[in-house]
Amino acid sequence: MSVATETFPSLNPATGEPVAEHPVHDEKAVAEAVGRAREAADWWAALGWRERRLRLLNVKGALARNINRMAELIRQETGKPLADAQIEVVLAITQLDWAARNAQKVLGPRTVFPGLTALNHKCVLEYRPLGVVGVIGPWNYPIFTPMGSIAYALAAGNTVVFKPSEFTPGVGVFFAELVAGVVPEHQVLQVVTGFGPTGAALASSPGVDKIAFTGSSRTAKRVMAACAQNLTPLVAECGGKDSCIVDSDADLEAAADAALWGAMANAGQTCIGVERIYVVEDVYDTFLKTITDRARDLRPGFDREAVYGPITMPGQLDVIEGHIKDALAKGATAVVGGAESVRRPYVEPVVLTDVPDDSTAVCEETFGPTITVHKVKDLQEAVEKTNRVGFSLAGTIFSGSRSRAMDAARQVRSGMTSINAFAAFATVGALPFGGVGESGFGRIHGADGLREFTSPKAITRQRFALPMNLSSFDRTDKDMARLLQTVAMLHAKRYKR
Repeated sequence: MSVATETFPSLNPATGEPVAEHPVHDEKAVAEAVGRAREAADWWAALGWRERRLRLLNVKGALARNINRMAELIRQETGKPLADAQIEVVLAITQLDWAARNAQKVLGPRTVFPGLTALNHKCVLEYRPLGVVGVIGPWNYPIFTPMGSIAYALAAGNTVVFKPSEFTPGVGVFFAELVAGVVPEHQVLQVVTGFGPTGAALASSPGVDKIAFTGSSRTAKRVMAACAQNLTPLVAECGGKDSCIVDSDADLEAAADAALWGAMANAGQTCIGVERIYVVEDVYDTFLKTITDRARDLRPGFDREAVYGPITMPGQLDVIEGHIKDALAKGATAVVGGAESVRRPYVEPVVLTDVPDDSTAVCEETFGPTITVHKVKDLQEAVEKTNRVGFSLAGTIFSGSRSRAMDAARQVRSGMTSINAFAAFATVGALPFGGVGESGFGRIHGADGLREFTSPKAITRQRFALPMNLSSFDRTDKDMARLLQTVAMLHAKRYKR
Protein backbone atom coordinates (compact mmCIF):
# COMPACT_ATOMS: atom_id res chain seq x y z
CA MET A 1 0.00 0.00 0.00
CA SER A 2 1.30 3.46 -0.83
CA VAL A 3 2.56 5.40 2.17
CA ALA A 4 0.03 7.94 3.45
CA THR A 5 1.52 11.36 4.16
CA GLU A 6 -1.46 12.46 6.24
CA THR A 7 -2.50 10.88 9.53
CA PHE A 8 -5.25 11.39 12.10
CA PRO A 9 -5.64 10.38 15.75
CA SER A 10 -8.36 8.23 17.22
CA LEU A 11 -9.47 9.92 20.44
CA ASN A 12 -10.93 8.69 23.69
CA PRO A 13 -14.29 10.52 23.71
CA ALA A 14 -14.39 10.56 27.51
CA THR A 15 -11.00 12.21 28.00
CA GLY A 16 -10.14 13.67 24.61
CA GLU A 17 -6.76 11.93 24.79
CA PRO A 18 -5.34 10.30 21.66
CA VAL A 19 -5.47 6.51 21.52
CA ALA A 20 -3.38 5.99 18.38
CA GLU A 21 -2.43 7.59 15.08
CA HIS A 22 -3.72 6.19 11.78
CA PRO A 23 -3.08 6.96 8.10
CA VAL A 24 -5.58 8.75 5.92
CA HIS A 25 -5.82 6.41 2.94
CA ASP A 26 -6.55 8.23 -0.29
CA GLU A 27 -8.17 6.98 -3.49
CA LYS A 28 -4.88 5.51 -4.75
CA ALA A 29 -4.30 3.59 -1.52
CA VAL A 30 -7.85 2.26 -1.58
CA ALA A 31 -7.43 1.15 -5.21
CA GLU A 32 -4.24 -0.68 -4.29
CA ALA A 33 -5.98 -2.47 -1.43
CA VAL A 34 -8.84 -3.48 -3.71
CA GLY A 35 -6.31 -4.76 -6.26
CA ARG A 36 -4.63 -6.95 -3.66
CA ALA A 37 -8.04 -8.19 -2.54
CA ARG A 38 -8.84 -9.13 -6.13
CA GLU A 39 -5.61 -11.12 -6.40
CA ALA A 40 -6.34 -12.90 -3.11
CA ALA A 41 -9.97 -13.62 -3.97
CA ASP A 42 -9.24 -16.46 -6.41
CA TRP A 43 -6.91 -18.13 -3.91
CA TRP A 44 -9.36 -17.77 -1.02
CA ALA A 45 -12.29 -19.11 -3.07
CA ALA A 46 -10.19 -22.03 -4.33
CA LEU A 47 -9.40 -23.15 -0.79
CA GLY A 48 -12.85 -24.70 -0.60
CA TRP A 49 -15.42 -24.89 2.15
CA ARG A 50 -13.55 -27.05 4.64
CA GLU A 51 -10.28 -25.12 4.52
CA ARG A 52 -12.01 -21.75 4.81
CA ARG A 53 -14.04 -23.09 7.71
CA LEU A 54 -10.86 -24.16 9.48
CA ARG A 55 -9.16 -20.81 8.90
CA LEU A 56 -12.16 -18.82 10.11
CA LEU A 57 -12.59 -20.97 13.21
CA ASN A 58 -8.94 -20.25 14.00
CA VAL A 59 -9.61 -16.54 13.50
CA LYS A 60 -12.44 -16.95 15.98
CA GLY A 61 -10.04 -18.61 18.39
CA ALA A 62 -7.55 -15.77 18.02
CA LEU A 63 -10.25 -13.21 18.76
CA ALA A 64 -11.44 -15.23 21.76
CA ARG A 65 -7.91 -15.35 23.17
CA ASN A 66 -7.71 -11.58 22.76
CA ILE A 67 -11.13 -10.65 24.17
CA ASN A 68 -9.72 -8.39 26.86
CA ARG A 69 -7.27 -6.66 24.55
CA MET A 70 -9.96 -6.01 21.95
CA ALA A 71 -12.46 -4.92 24.60
CA GLU A 72 -10.02 -2.44 26.11
CA LEU A 73 -9.39 -0.97 22.66
CA ILE A 74 -13.15 -0.64 22.12
CA ARG A 75 -13.45 1.03 25.51
CA GLN A 76 -10.70 3.50 24.66
CA GLU A 77 -12.14 4.42 21.27
CA THR A 78 -15.85 4.52 22.20
CA GLY A 79 -15.84 5.23 25.94
CA LYS A 80 -18.27 2.39 26.71
CA PRO A 81 -17.82 0.34 29.93
CA LEU A 82 -15.34 -2.53 29.68
CA ALA A 83 -17.99 -5.17 30.45
CA ASP A 84 -20.18 -3.87 27.60
CA ALA A 85 -17.19 -3.99 25.28
CA GLN A 86 -16.46 -7.56 26.34
CA ILE A 87 -20.07 -8.57 25.63
CA GLU A 88 -19.76 -6.98 22.19
CA VAL A 89 -16.68 -9.07 21.40
CA VAL A 90 -18.45 -12.22 22.60
CA LEU A 91 -21.37 -11.50 20.25
CA ALA A 92 -18.93 -10.93 17.39
CA ILE A 93 -17.29 -14.27 18.15
CA THR A 94 -20.65 -16.08 18.00
CA GLN A 95 -21.41 -14.56 14.59
CA LEU A 96 -18.02 -15.55 13.23
CA ASP A 97 -18.51 -19.07 14.55
CA TRP A 98 -21.96 -19.42 12.94
CA ALA A 99 -20.82 -18.12 9.58
CA ALA A 100 -17.79 -20.43 9.49
CA ARG A 101 -19.73 -23.54 10.51
CA ASN A 102 -22.77 -23.05 8.28
CA ALA A 103 -21.41 -21.61 5.04
CA GLN A 104 -21.12 -24.92 3.19
CA LYS A 105 -24.53 -26.14 4.35
CA VAL A 106 -26.22 -22.93 3.20
CA LEU A 107 -24.23 -22.17 0.05
CA GLY A 108 -22.97 -25.54 -1.16
CA PRO A 109 -24.27 -27.02 -4.45
CA ARG A 110 -27.70 -28.61 -4.30
CA THR A 111 -29.81 -30.57 -6.74
CA VAL A 112 -33.16 -29.06 -7.67
CA PHE A 113 -36.11 -31.08 -8.99
CA PRO A 114 -36.60 -29.93 -12.61
CA GLY A 115 -40.30 -30.63 -13.01
CA LEU A 116 -41.82 -32.79 -15.71
CA THR A 117 -41.07 -30.40 -18.57
CA ALA A 118 -37.33 -30.74 -17.93
CA LEU A 119 -37.25 -34.21 -16.47
CA ASN A 120 -34.32 -35.16 -18.67
CA HIS A 121 -32.08 -32.52 -17.04
CA LYS A 122 -30.15 -32.55 -13.82
CA CYS A 123 -30.52 -29.13 -12.20
CA VAL A 124 -27.93 -27.74 -9.80
CA LEU A 125 -28.08 -24.51 -7.82
CA GLU A 126 -24.79 -23.04 -6.62
CA TYR A 127 -23.95 -19.86 -4.71
CA ARG A 128 -20.73 -18.37 -6.04
CA PRO A 129 -18.64 -15.78 -4.19
CA LEU A 130 -18.82 -12.28 -5.58
CA GLY A 131 -15.09 -11.60 -5.32
CA VAL A 132 -14.26 -8.45 -3.33
CA VAL A 133 -16.62 -7.03 -0.70
CA GLY A 134 -16.18 -3.55 0.72
CA VAL A 135 -17.41 -3.07 4.29
CA ILE A 136 -18.01 0.40 5.71
CA GLY A 137 -18.49 0.05 9.45
CA PRO A 138 -19.94 2.13 12.30
CA TRP A 139 -18.42 3.38 15.54
CA ASN A 140 -21.09 2.41 18.06
CA TYR A 141 -20.43 -1.36 17.88
CA PRO A 142 -17.12 -1.35 16.00
CA ILE A 143 -16.47 -5.11 16.06
CA PHE A 144 -19.92 -6.72 16.38
CA THR A 145 -21.72 -4.81 13.64
CA PRO A 146 -19.11 -5.10 10.85
CA MET A 147 -18.50 -8.74 11.81
CA GLY A 148 -21.98 -9.47 10.44
CA SER A 149 -20.64 -8.52 7.02
CA ILE A 150 -16.94 -9.42 7.29
CA ALA A 151 -17.38 -12.94 8.65
CA TYR A 152 -20.21 -13.81 6.29
CA ALA A 153 -18.45 -12.40 3.24
CA LEU A 154 -15.26 -14.32 4.07
CA ALA A 155 -17.18 -17.53 4.82
CA ALA A 156 -18.90 -17.23 1.44
CA GLY A 157 -15.50 -17.16 -0.28
CA ASN A 158 -14.95 -13.42 -0.78
CA THR A 159 -12.09 -11.21 0.30
CA VAL A 160 -12.84 -8.01 2.22
CA VAL A 161 -11.61 -4.43 2.32
CA PHE A 162 -12.87 -2.87 5.55
CA LYS A 163 -13.18 0.85 6.18
CA PRO A 164 -13.90 1.32 9.92
CA SER A 165 -15.31 4.53 11.30
CA GLU A 166 -12.79 7.33 11.81
CA PHE A 167 -13.82 7.24 15.48
CA THR A 168 -12.82 3.57 15.92
CA PRO A 169 -10.09 2.75 13.39
CA GLY A 170 -7.92 0.85 15.85
CA VAL A 171 -10.55 -1.84 16.35
CA GLY A 172 -10.54 -2.64 12.63
CA VAL A 173 -6.75 -2.55 12.40
CA PHE A 174 -6.35 -4.93 15.33
CA PHE A 175 -8.88 -7.41 13.94
CA ALA A 176 -7.13 -7.39 10.56
CA GLU A 177 -3.88 -8.21 12.38
CA LEU A 178 -5.55 -11.21 14.02
CA VAL A 179 -6.81 -12.44 10.63
CA ALA A 180 -3.37 -12.00 9.06
CA GLY A 181 -1.85 -14.09 11.84
CA VAL A 182 -4.13 -16.98 10.90
CA VAL A 183 -4.13 -16.43 7.11
CA PRO A 184 -0.58 -15.22 6.32
CA GLU A 185 -0.50 -16.29 2.65
CA HIS A 186 -2.75 -13.53 1.30
CA GLN A 187 -4.48 -10.44 2.65
CA VAL A 188 -8.03 -11.72 2.69
CA LEU A 189 -9.02 -8.89 5.04
CA GLN A 190 -7.49 -5.43 4.64
CA VAL A 191 -8.30 -2.23 6.48
CA VAL A 192 -8.26 1.27 5.00
CA THR A 193 -8.59 4.15 7.46
CA GLY A 194 -9.67 7.73 7.02
CA PHE A 195 -12.74 9.89 6.71
CA GLY A 196 -15.65 10.18 4.26
CA PRO A 197 -13.49 10.39 1.11
CA THR A 198 -11.85 7.05 2.01
CA GLY A 199 -15.25 5.39 2.26
CA ALA A 200 -16.36 7.08 -0.95
CA ALA A 201 -13.28 5.78 -2.76
CA LEU A 202 -14.12 2.26 -1.60
CA ALA A 203 -17.79 2.53 -2.60
CA SER A 204 -16.97 3.91 -6.05
CA SER A 205 -14.14 1.50 -6.80
CA PRO A 206 -14.81 -0.54 -9.96
CA GLY A 207 -12.96 -3.45 -8.38
CA VAL A 208 -15.47 -3.88 -5.55
CA ASP A 209 -18.30 -6.35 -6.17
CA LYS A 210 -20.56 -5.36 -3.26
CA ILE A 211 -20.65 -2.80 -0.45
CA ALA A 212 -21.96 -3.51 3.04
CA PHE A 213 -22.73 -0.24 4.80
CA THR A 214 -23.86 0.62 8.32
CA GLY A 215 -24.64 4.22 9.24
CA SER A 216 -27.18 6.99 8.89
CA SER A 217 -29.79 7.14 6.14
CA ARG A 218 -28.25 10.41 4.99
CA THR A 219 -24.81 8.84 4.53
CA ALA A 220 -26.34 5.72 2.98
CA LYS A 221 -27.74 7.85 0.16
CA ARG A 222 -24.27 9.20 -0.59
CA VAL A 223 -22.84 5.67 -0.53
CA MET A 224 -25.59 4.52 -2.90
CA ALA A 225 -24.74 7.34 -5.28
CA ALA A 226 -21.08 6.28 -5.24
CA CYS A 227 -22.06 2.64 -5.82
CA ALA A 228 -24.29 3.65 -8.72
CA GLN A 229 -21.26 4.70 -10.76
CA ASN A 230 -20.44 1.02 -11.32
CA LEU A 231 -23.85 -0.52 -10.52
CA THR A 232 -22.24 -1.99 -7.40
CA PRO A 233 -24.91 -3.67 -5.25
CA LEU A 234 -25.33 -2.51 -1.66
CA VAL A 235 -26.62 -3.91 1.61
CA ALA A 236 -27.44 -1.05 3.97
CA GLU A 237 -28.36 -0.92 7.65
CA CYS A 238 -29.33 2.66 8.41
CA GLY A 239 -30.44 2.84 12.01
CA GLY A 240 -33.86 2.99 13.58
CA LYS A 241 -36.39 4.63 15.83
CA ASP A 242 -37.47 1.42 17.50
CA SER A 243 -40.37 1.11 19.88
CA CYS A 244 -41.09 -1.03 22.91
CA ILE A 245 -44.76 -1.99 23.29
CA VAL A 246 -46.05 -2.89 26.76
CA ASP A 247 -49.34 -4.80 26.92
CA SER A 248 -51.79 -4.63 29.82
CA ASP A 249 -50.83 -8.11 31.10
CA ALA A 250 -47.06 -7.73 30.67
CA ASP A 251 -44.52 -8.35 33.41
CA LEU A 252 -43.95 -4.67 34.16
CA GLU A 253 -40.74 -5.11 36.12
CA ALA A 254 -39.19 -7.15 33.31
CA ALA A 255 -40.52 -4.74 30.68
CA ALA A 256 -39.12 -1.69 32.48
CA ASP A 257 -35.76 -3.37 32.99
CA ALA A 258 -35.46 -4.41 29.33
CA ALA A 259 -36.76 -1.11 27.94
CA LEU A 260 -34.36 0.89 30.08
CA TRP A 261 -31.41 -1.25 29.01
CA GLY A 262 -32.51 -0.97 25.38
CA ALA A 263 -32.74 2.81 25.70
CA MET A 264 -29.72 3.66 27.85
CA ALA A 265 -27.06 0.99 27.26
CA ASN A 266 -24.13 2.29 25.21
CA ALA A 267 -25.46 5.78 26.00
CA GLY A 268 -28.41 5.06 23.72
CA GLN A 269 -26.08 4.75 20.74
CA THR A 270 -27.68 1.55 19.46
CA CYS A 271 -29.37 1.24 16.08
CA ILE A 272 -31.85 -1.28 17.52
CA GLY A 273 -32.15 0.62 20.80
CA VAL A 274 -35.49 1.57 22.35
CA GLU A 275 -36.38 5.21 21.66
CA ARG A 276 -40.18 5.10 22.02
CA ILE A 277 -42.31 3.18 24.54
CA TYR A 278 -46.04 2.65 24.02
CA VAL A 279 -47.85 1.43 27.16
CA VAL A 280 -51.47 0.29 27.33
CA GLU A 281 -53.37 2.75 29.54
CA ASP A 282 -54.38 0.19 32.20
CA VAL A 283 -50.77 -0.20 33.33
CA TYR A 284 -49.29 3.11 32.15
CA ASP A 285 -48.93 4.78 35.54
CA THR A 286 -47.40 1.72 37.19
CA PHE A 287 -44.97 1.18 34.34
CA LEU A 288 -43.96 4.85 34.22
CA LYS A 289 -43.18 4.90 37.94
CA THR A 290 -41.19 1.69 37.63
CA ILE A 291 -39.02 2.86 34.74
CA THR A 292 -38.48 6.37 36.11
CA ASP A 293 -37.40 5.02 39.49
CA ARG A 294 -34.86 2.85 37.71
CA ALA A 295 -33.70 5.58 35.34
CA ARG A 296 -32.89 8.02 38.13
CA ASP A 297 -30.28 5.61 39.49
CA LEU A 298 -28.26 5.46 36.27
CA ARG A 299 -25.05 7.46 35.95
CA PRO A 300 -22.78 7.92 32.93
CA GLY A 301 -19.01 8.21 33.19
CA PHE A 302 -15.67 6.61 32.38
CA ASP A 303 -15.06 5.07 35.82
CA ARG A 304 -15.81 1.48 36.78
CA GLU A 305 -19.08 2.35 38.53
CA ALA A 306 -20.59 4.19 35.54
CA VAL A 307 -23.32 2.24 33.74
CA TYR A 308 -22.67 3.81 30.35
CA GLY A 309 -20.11 6.05 28.74
CA PRO A 310 -19.96 9.30 26.78
CA ILE A 311 -21.47 10.20 23.43
CA THR A 312 -18.78 8.92 21.07
CA MET A 313 -19.46 11.32 18.19
CA PRO A 314 -19.39 14.91 19.49
CA GLY A 315 -21.77 16.21 16.85
CA GLN A 316 -24.51 13.90 18.11
CA LEU A 317 -24.75 15.89 21.35
CA ASP A 318 -26.37 18.76 19.45
CA VAL A 319 -28.94 16.36 17.95
CA ILE A 320 -29.81 14.89 21.35
CA GLU A 321 -30.14 18.31 22.98
CA GLY A 322 -32.22 19.57 20.06
CA HIS A 323 -34.67 16.67 20.31
CA ILE A 324 -35.15 17.19 24.05
CA LYS A 325 -35.73 20.94 23.66
CA ASP A 326 -38.11 20.44 20.74
CA ALA A 327 -40.23 17.99 22.75
CA LEU A 328 -40.36 20.30 25.78
CA ALA A 329 -41.23 23.30 23.62
CA LYS A 330 -44.18 21.35 22.18
CA GLY A 331 -45.61 20.52 25.61
CA ALA A 332 -43.77 17.37 26.71
CA THR A 333 -42.88 16.74 30.35
CA ALA A 334 -39.44 15.59 31.46
CA VAL A 335 -40.09 13.16 34.32
CA VAL A 336 -36.38 12.29 34.46
CA GLY A 337 -33.70 14.75 33.42
CA GLY A 338 -34.22 17.39 30.76
CA ALA A 339 -32.23 19.69 28.51
CA GLU A 340 -29.77 20.19 31.36
CA SER A 341 -28.95 16.46 31.20
CA VAL A 342 -26.60 17.15 28.28
CA ARG A 343 -23.27 17.58 30.11
CA ARG A 344 -20.69 17.17 27.38
CA PRO A 345 -19.40 14.60 26.58
CA TYR A 346 -22.08 12.83 28.64
CA VAL A 347 -25.86 12.79 28.60
CA GLU A 348 -27.65 11.78 31.76
CA PRO A 349 -30.86 9.71 31.44
CA VAL A 350 -33.88 11.54 30.05
CA VAL A 351 -37.46 10.22 30.18
CA LEU A 352 -40.13 12.30 28.44
CA THR A 353 -43.92 11.96 28.57
CA ASP A 354 -46.80 13.65 26.73
CA VAL A 355 -44.55 14.04 23.70
CA PRO A 356 -46.42 15.07 20.53
CA ASP A 357 -46.18 12.61 17.65
CA ASP A 358 -44.75 15.28 15.35
CA SER A 359 -41.78 16.14 17.57
CA THR A 360 -38.28 15.18 16.46
CA ALA A 361 -37.92 13.08 19.64
CA VAL A 362 -40.60 10.78 18.19
CA CYS A 363 -40.01 11.03 14.44
CA GLU A 364 -36.21 11.15 14.08
CA GLU A 365 -33.40 8.98 15.37
CA THR A 366 -32.02 10.53 18.57
CA PHE A 367 -29.19 8.08 19.24
CA GLY A 368 -28.82 9.07 22.87
CA PRO A 369 -29.97 7.97 26.35
CA THR A 370 -33.47 9.41 25.99
CA ILE A 371 -36.88 7.77 25.76
CA THR A 372 -40.40 8.96 25.14
CA VAL A 373 -43.20 7.12 26.99
CA HIS A 374 -46.70 7.20 25.48
CA LYS A 375 -50.11 6.06 26.76
CA VAL A 376 -52.22 4.05 24.28
CA LYS A 377 -55.64 2.48 24.64
CA ASP A 378 -54.62 -0.97 23.40
CA LEU A 379 -52.03 -3.05 21.55
CA GLN A 380 -53.46 -2.13 18.15
CA GLU A 381 -52.97 1.58 18.74
CA ALA A 382 -49.40 0.89 19.86
CA VAL A 383 -48.72 -0.95 16.61
CA GLU A 384 -50.29 1.82 14.52
CA LYS A 385 -48.19 4.52 16.22
CA THR A 386 -45.07 2.43 15.90
CA ASN A 387 -45.61 2.11 12.15
CA ARG A 388 -46.11 5.84 11.56
CA VAL A 389 -42.37 6.48 11.69
CA GLY A 390 -40.33 5.84 8.55
CA PHE A 391 -37.58 3.95 10.37
CA SER A 392 -38.38 0.23 10.50
CA LEU A 393 -35.46 -1.71 11.91
CA ALA A 394 -36.53 -3.67 14.98
CA GLY A 395 -38.77 -3.58 18.03
CA THR A 396 -39.73 -5.09 21.36
CA ILE A 397 -43.08 -6.32 22.67
CA PHE A 398 -43.91 -7.29 26.26
CA SER A 399 -47.14 -9.20 26.76
CA GLY A 400 -48.53 -12.05 28.82
CA SER A 401 -50.42 -13.35 25.80
CA ARG A 402 -48.39 -15.30 23.31
CA SER A 403 -51.00 -15.00 20.56
CA ARG A 404 -51.50 -11.23 20.99
CA ALA A 405 -47.74 -10.67 21.08
CA MET A 406 -47.18 -12.75 17.93
CA ASP A 407 -49.99 -10.95 16.11
CA ALA A 408 -48.55 -7.58 17.06
CA ALA A 409 -45.03 -8.65 16.09
CA ARG A 410 -46.25 -9.61 12.63
CA GLN A 411 -48.07 -6.29 12.22
CA VAL A 412 -45.14 -4.12 13.26
CA ARG A 413 -43.29 -2.93 10.16
CA SER A 414 -39.73 -3.97 10.94
CA GLY A 415 -37.08 -6.49 10.04
CA MET A 416 -36.88 -7.95 13.54
CA THR A 417 -38.99 -8.10 16.70
CA SER A 418 -38.21 -9.55 20.12
CA ILE A 419 -40.98 -10.63 22.49
CA ASN A 420 -40.53 -10.39 26.28
CA ALA A 421 -36.83 -9.59 25.90
CA PHE A 422 -34.74 -6.90 24.29
CA ALA A 423 -33.02 -7.62 20.96
CA ALA A 424 -32.70 -11.37 21.49
CA PHE A 425 -32.60 -11.80 17.70
CA ALA A 426 -29.20 -10.08 17.56
CA THR A 427 -27.63 -12.87 19.61
CA VAL A 428 -28.87 -15.67 17.33
CA GLY A 429 -26.50 -16.35 14.46
CA ALA A 430 -29.13 -18.18 12.43
CA LEU A 431 -31.48 -15.19 12.25
CA PRO A 432 -31.16 -12.46 9.60
CA PHE A 433 -30.52 -8.89 10.72
CA GLY A 434 -31.73 -5.83 8.81
CA GLY A 435 -34.57 -3.41 8.30
CA VAL A 436 -36.98 -1.91 5.80
CA GLY A 437 -37.92 1.63 4.82
CA GLU A 438 -35.49 4.27 6.04
CA SER A 439 -33.73 1.58 8.07
CA GLY A 440 -32.19 0.13 4.93
CA PHE A 441 -32.36 -3.06 2.90
CA GLY A 442 -30.62 -6.40 2.58
CA ARG A 443 -29.65 -8.71 5.42
CA ILE A 444 -26.60 -9.74 7.39
CA HIS A 445 -26.40 -12.76 9.74
CA GLY A 446 -27.93 -16.17 9.18
CA ALA A 447 -28.44 -17.97 5.90
CA ASP A 448 -29.75 -14.79 4.28
CA GLY A 449 -26.59 -13.00 5.36
CA LEU A 450 -24.41 -15.64 3.73
CA ARG A 451 -26.42 -15.50 0.50
CA GLU A 452 -26.15 -11.70 0.54
CA PHE A 453 -22.48 -12.03 -0.41
CA THR A 454 -22.91 -14.53 -3.21
CA SER A 455 -24.38 -14.78 -6.68
CA PRO A 456 -26.77 -17.69 -7.26
CA LYS A 457 -25.89 -19.72 -10.33
CA ALA A 458 -28.22 -22.19 -12.01
CA ILE A 459 -26.73 -25.10 -14.01
CA THR A 460 -28.66 -27.67 -16.02
CA ARG A 461 -27.18 -30.77 -17.63
CA GLN A 462 -29.14 -32.86 -20.10
CA ARG A 463 -28.94 -36.51 -19.11
CA PHE A 464 -30.86 -37.96 -22.05
CA ALA A 465 -32.87 -36.73 -25.03
CA LEU A 466 -36.67 -36.60 -24.93
CA PRO A 467 -38.77 -38.08 -27.75
CA MET A 468 -39.77 -34.56 -28.73
CA ASN A 469 -37.47 -31.55 -28.97
CA LEU A 470 -39.41 -28.31 -28.58
CA SER A 471 -36.29 -26.12 -28.83
CA SER A 472 -35.63 -26.97 -32.45
CA PHE A 473 -36.71 -25.88 -35.89
CA ASP A 474 -37.44 -29.57 -36.51
CA ARG A 475 -40.33 -29.38 -34.04
CA THR A 476 -43.54 -30.91 -35.47
CA ASP A 477 -47.23 -30.23 -35.01
CA LYS A 478 -47.45 -33.61 -33.29
CA ASP A 479 -44.84 -32.48 -30.75
CA MET A 480 -46.90 -29.38 -29.99
CA ALA A 481 -50.08 -31.40 -29.62
CA ARG A 482 -48.37 -33.69 -27.10
CA LEU A 483 -47.10 -30.66 -25.17
CA LEU A 484 -50.51 -28.99 -24.98
CA GLN A 485 -52.15 -32.26 -23.99
CA THR A 486 -49.64 -32.73 -21.19
CA VAL A 487 -50.11 -29.16 -19.92
CA ALA A 488 -53.90 -29.57 -19.90
CA MET A 489 -53.59 -32.81 -17.94
CA LEU A 490 -51.25 -31.31 -15.35
CA HIS A 491 -52.51 -27.75 -14.95
CA ALA A 492 -56.00 -27.16 -16.40
CA LYS A 493 -58.03 -28.69 -13.55
CA ARG A 494 -60.31 -26.48 -11.43
CA TYR A 495 -59.61 -26.27 -7.71
CA LYS A 496 -62.36 -26.00 -5.12
CA ARG A 497 -62.23 -24.40 -1.68
